[in-house]
Amino acid sequence: MQRLYDFLRRHPTWVDSFWAVVLFGITCVNLVSVNGAPEQHGAPAVAFPIAVLLCVVVALRRRMPEKMLVLAAVLGLLQLITDVEVMPADFAMMVIIFTVAADGARWASRFALTGGLCAGFLSQLRWPAQEAGGLNVVLIAVFQTVPFALAWVLGDSLRTRRAYLAQLEERAARLEKEREAQSKVAVAAERARIARELHDVVAHNVSVMVVQADGAAYVMDTAPDQAKKALETISGTGRQALAEMRRLLGVLRTGEHQEGGEYVPQPDVEQLDDLIEQCRTAGLPVDFKVEGTPRPLPSGVELTAYRIVQEALTNTRKHGGPNTGASVRLVYFDDGLGLLVEDDGKGAPHELYEEGGADGQGHGLIGMRERVGMVGGTLDAGPRPGGGFRISALLPLKPAH
Repeated sequence: MQRLYDFLRRHPTWVDSFWAVVLFGITCVNLVSVNGAPEQHGAPAVAFPIAVLLCVVVALRRRMPEKMLVLAAVLGLLQLITDVEVMPADFAMMVIIFTVAADGARWASRFALTGGLCAGFLSQLRWPAQEAGGLNVVLIAVFQTVPFALAWVLGDSLRTRRAYLAQLEERAARLEKEREAQSKVAVAAERARIARELHDVVAHNVSVMVVQADGAAYVMDTAPDQAKKALETISGTGRQALAEMRRLLGVLRTGEHQEGGEYVPQPDVEQLDDLIEQCRTAGLPVDFKVEGTPRPLPSGVELTAYRIVQEALTNTRKHGGPNTGASVRLVYFDDGLGLLVEDDGKGAPHELYEEGGADGQGHGLIGMRERVGMVGGTLDAGPRPGGGFRISALLPLKPAH
């Protein structure tokens, strides 16, 4: 049955042609009496051609609805003029009214409605009911008009339903595209975040390892114990960097959890002590102070604060030159968290800190600004009077609207 249904749906003209043949057969039986004498429908030379053409209207209604509507209207007027009374083939007029109301042009739909509303009254004017008063004639005309009106209403309702379903499908398709676009944006944003994480991990840990390696090479002969300690620091820092890089690269590869089903916890402000101690061990004096009352903060704010301090101290080691010192201030406000990282380095030109410098530096500051912008904060970075560099950030506890 499903195959038959699909076949009929793919060949609507064949279906309409079948019903047109059935309608023509019924009309022929109605036009010809049992003994072969014509019924009182008018001259057979006119009635039969009109019946044939009305059946053609049914057969081609879906292929050319507007043209078939005009043909049906012409045939109806021809019936009135030649006195060919109502016959079964006139059912084609209701069929074509339904068709153009559902699928035809708007002008054809309005024309069909007008013709259908006039058909009953024209029929009664041309062939009034015998022994019926004026009021009865009007009632009969109204009764004959109802089927045409219902045909138009059903067709127009079908058109409205199709339009509604098409709108729903279009909206669903649009939402699907928007969902895909949002997914791509989210993936791109996540990859950018991971890229910033990689930059922070690599820049910080590698700079520590380089400083420690230089120190170990310098004191290898004179102070073997210090050289050994520096090598141990390099080993620990390298393992930590590899662990974080493996985690982040695993996300880039698969987007799934690594072994054990959990990621390494993201750093927060409580780990700033370890970070600063690591910098001190690497040979960078850092003065660290916390002002205000420490309290739990949103994870995004804590991660942003940690990464800003990490990047700022990394820049100090890379660009500050010899005998450079740094200070870190962490201030808890009622509605936010303040950060101030300063150094007194004089060994690198200020251009190295500027974003988009010709030498390719500045990606760290770009990442800082992006991080701060994601939590709705503000960042100010620039040279200090008399030398050195200052980074100041304010991270609100509530995201900006």
